[in-house]
Amino acid sequence: MMKRILLTTVFLSIFNFLSLTATAQVNTKMHRIAKIKVDANQLERYQVALQEQMNAAIQLEPGVLSYTVVADKKDASSITIFEVYASLEAYQSHIATPHFKKYKETVKDMVLSLELIDTELVARVQKADY
Repeated sequence: MMKRILLTTVFLSIFNFLSLTATAQVNTKMHRIAKIKVDANQLERYQVALQEQMNAAIQLEPGVLSYTVVADKKDASSITIFEVYASLEAYQSHIATPHFKKYKETVKDMVLSLELIDTELVARVQKADY
């Protein structure tokens, strides 16, 4: 009986490990943070160009999964964008699109600094009705 319990425990441990490994390998999503400092005098124009680009990307590109944009409450010209792409290839395809190139050209003199931070998703939790 003890031998059967031990074998079952070992089997379940190996199964759980393999399941976690397979899940980790399947998750190919790319999560990026873009920290942008915008010329305060051009902030409204920047926001219009950004919104246009994001709308086009979400509507036209299946690999662009989400954008969340926030501004610092103390300095509205400090923008942070949380971006999620289906994969690195989806991101590479995204930056080659006409709407992204138009955005980059439009905002080139509005953006004072840009920092791109590639991240690994640690956890994500949200309410079902969020």
